[in-house]
Amino acid sequence: MGTRKVRVGIVGVGNCASSLVQGFTYYRDAKGNEAIPGLMHPSLGGYRLDDIEISCAFDVNAHKVGRDVAEAIFARPNNSLRFAEVPGTGTAVSRGPTLDGIGRYMRDEIEESPEPPVDVARVIAESRTDVLVSYLPVGSQQAAEFYAQS
Repeated sequence: MGTRKVRVGIVGVGNCASSLVQGFTYYRDAKGNEAIPGLMHPSLGGYRLDDIEISCAFDVNAHKVGRDVAEAIFARPNNSLRFAEVPGTGTAVSRGPTLDGIGRYMRDEIEESPEPPVDVARVIAESRTDVLVSYLPVGSQQAAEFYAQS
């Protein structure tokens, strides 16, 4: 579709984010609307997967904050299947506010980053993010509302 990219931000760089980012890489060269297992539409509204780029990402995990998204998607406690070698994105994971964003079953598994939370609205604006995808844990009402209002 030309030079216009769809700039995607990610909230919560866990297993679901890992699958999404790996999928962008795995299917990046899919052409037209040929039948491709696992991908319904390689082209949608004139946009293809190579028109998507990660513009920002937020997490609270000390093993993810400050790392490139391509590395952070494989940081513990993530354990999703590796099916694509993701090249560096040039986008580091920013420290978001914790609020209620760590589920009770993960509280003992996640070491919170000592970094102070960033100004989320500023990061979203400065990164020119078009779409913000939330992969917060189920039940993270305060965190979901915070990001929706940012």
